[in-house]
Amino acid sequence: MTTISAELVKNLREKTGAGMMECKKALTESNGDFEKAIDILRQKGLASAQKKSGRTASEGLIESYIHMGKLGSMVEINCETDFVARTDDFKNLAKDIAMHIAAANPLYLSREDVPQEVLEREKEIYRAQVTNKPPQIVEKIVEGKLEKFYTDFCLLDQIFIKDPEQKLKIKDLVTEKIAKLGENIIIRRFARFQLGEISGQ
Repeated sequence: MTTISAELVKNLREKTGAGMMECKKALTESNGDFEKAIDILRQKGLASAQKKSGRTASEGLIESYIHMGKLGSMVEINCETDFVARTDDFKNLAKDIAMHIAAANPLYLSREDVPQEVLEREKEIYRAQVTNKPPQIVEKIVEGKLEKFYTDFCLLDQIFIKDPEQKLKIKDLVTEKIAKLGENIIIRRFARFQLGEISGQ
């Protein structure tokens, strides 16, 4: 059996923010493999994050981001307690999301917020772009293009602009923070402003 040193446990705790006992268990389970232990903790954390997603979140903060006085955004992010709202992790999450909104210009918070008429119009355009294909193939292509639409225009489905690997979506970023901070976190609403831009355009 692999001996787990206190130093290794300490390093894992600093890296992941998980509790001492959870770190020791993960290292034991992974036979001392540090990277594998991180994966184990992430899997457990994300599973518990899913359970927390139903809890009421009425605390939090409103964060803003202004770029060169010409482009800005505001976002309301909620959590369960004022204690978590005051942590650097939560504040940094809010700052990152405010900056992301200014840069990525989402039109909707989630895919559920896209009006049905907008979806139908998009589907019609996609169907018109596909010719000489069987109906079932056309629908698969349309679904694929709709996923791209969600990734382009829905905040929670957008790829986080600070992720160099272009894999982390905003909703995944929020889930990671739920797992780390132990509270439900919700992006409630946002607004984006560009100098000279007329509202609604």
